[in-house]
Amino acid sequence: MPRSIIPFLLLLFPVMAMSNMANDVQSYELPNGLKIFVQEDHRAPVVVSQVWYKVGSSYEPNGITGISHALEHMMFKGTAKHGPGEFSRIIAENGGEENAFTSTDYTAYYQIMDASKLAISFEMEADRMRNLIVDQKEFEKEIQVVMEERRMRIEDSPQHVAYERFIAAANVSTGYHHLTIGWMNDIRNMTAKDLQKWYENWYGPNNALLVVVGDVKPDEVYKLAEKYFGELKPIELPVIKPQVELKPLGKQQLVVKQPAQLPWFIMGYNVPVIKTDTKNNDPYVLSMISAILSDGNSGRLDKHLVRNQQVAASISASYDPTDRLSGLFKFQGTPAQYHSVADVQKAVFEQINALKEKPVAANELEKVKAGVVAAKIYDKDAISNQATEIGSLESVGLSWKLRDEFIKHISAVTPAQIQEVARRYFIDDNLTVTELEPLPLSSKKSKGKGSPPAEPIGTEDKHTRVH
Repeated sequence: MPRSIIPFLLLLFPVMAMSNMANDVQSYELPNGLKIFVQEDHRAPVVVSQVWYKVGSSYEPNGITGISHALEHMMFKGTAKHGPGEFSRIIAENGGEENAFTSTDYTAYYQIMDASKLAISFEMEADRMRNLIVDQKEFEKEIQVVMEERRMRIEDSPQHVAYERFIAAANVSTGYHHLTIGWMNDIRNMTAKDLQKWYENWYGPNNALLVVVGDVKPDEVYKLAEKYFGELKPIELPVIKPQVELKPLGKQQLVVKQPAQLPWFIMGYNVPVIKTDTKNNDPYVLSMISAILSDGNSGRLDKHLVRNQQVAASISASYDPTDRLSGLFKFQGTPAQYHSVADVQKAVFEQINALKEKPVAANELEKVKAGVVAAKIYDKDAISNQATEIGSLESVGLSWKLRDEFIKHISAVTPAQIQEVARRYFIDDNLTVTELEPLPLSSKKSKGKGSPPAEPIGTEDKHTRVH
């Protein structure tokens, strides 16, 4: 990218954001508490409609972990008005597509359809918001599907087994202690009554968001939402107790032994996020550090560890500043041939120390900022991305307006702040390290286990129901 365009992008994007985004999002609230967000995008006669519930795996107590994800599966099993599978069939017959996903902090359901068919989406989502039938036989079948999903995603992947143990060690006292899919023992012992109670506790209009983006008029969407969702009664929500991560008391190191072809490691520093650090700019600085280290091929980790030193076959850093609870700044990697996990970790620590000891050059920082800005611009190209950004921010208690403010904060990050934040958080007392130590592959079924993951493990942050 020519350097001459970088200042232009940094100046232009906030203007584009204000004119094309902030003024277009209209928000409403029905008397029953349902919040509605509508953004016009008339490039194609298409609309994406999403219903977000402010509940996910981080709300789950021990004993019923994974219940939010299991409920997501059961939401397609019907009401008195629409039988099992009928929701998906009706959407497909009307030329649409639909799915759902569960995360640590929310559960969302979406449809993408011709804009003229929006009423179909609203009618069915309103019906299953309060009228789901948790049939015992359907539950028994679907919980087997969930268990098989866990086997495929977790038990059959040595990296995911190691990752699960890593987050349990690094997140001691919050709901981030377990994966979204839950522990297998909890899934196996889950009952239809457990799921029915979870549904009744959390699925109501006053715990939901309706996000619509596409070829629509906001006032018309509001009237349509009022027609279908307006008669639903609000529910009495459980009291949400504060969750604060225990202060780390020293470096934690784990070794996970699993049949695998290749060694692998993940390590993370306990760090704040925007929701838990309202006084400082630290989460935005940490976001910039993540981009400096792991911005594709131009990131420092790939440049130095993969191409120059050739100690790593794969390496990445990741951080999400928009979690609901305090999070982790993570590194994960696979050593290159003839190198060890220790070699890669040593090289990672060298890059961390470089951030602490020497300010990032102004031209490097400018280039990384331009890349972040460009990615934000391109990400808005799809209406589903626009809707998801609104819904995910609002679901964790942040404003959708943060998507524009994020660029402003990123643009203001200085080399001195990067150095200061790296020194503050990247210390051994905040660190948890987990190493995957390969055991011999004992069967043909195990062949292929342990290949470097195509994408960083844990960054997907959701489980999508495929049907």
